[in-house]
Amino acid sequence: MLTDDDLRRYLRDLEADNVERTVGAADKDKFGEAICAFANDLPNRRETGVLFIGVKDNGDCGNLTIDEKLIQTLADFRSNGTISPFPVMYVRKHTLDGCTIAIVEVVPSENPPLKYRGRV
Repeated sequence: MLTDDDLRRYLRDLEADNVERTVGAADKDKFGEAICAFANDLPNRRETGVLFIGVKDNGDCGNLTIDEKLIQTLADFRSNGTISPFPVMYVRKHTLDGCTIAIVEVVPSENPPLKYRGRV
């Protein structure tokens, strides 16, 4: 899992193609698409992709309430069948510099392509 310093670096890199930030928790399709894209690693970076929920596009705290239901919803992408084959990912609630966020770390797949709802 990424360290706090790694997470800060990802948050500051506003142009990275392996980082997604969102303040809202309602757009489940956006989460699934991001996880699938990070697992496919089309730029072949071979680096972890990170989805931050509760963070604004500029990296500032979005002050979103991160509850167990959200964490479970994110974790379900690992094995609920909407992404196939199953991605390797880690989900956690984390406080970074006073901001509580949900973090999904996605490991690039050894056997792409992965599909989200049947689409690459």
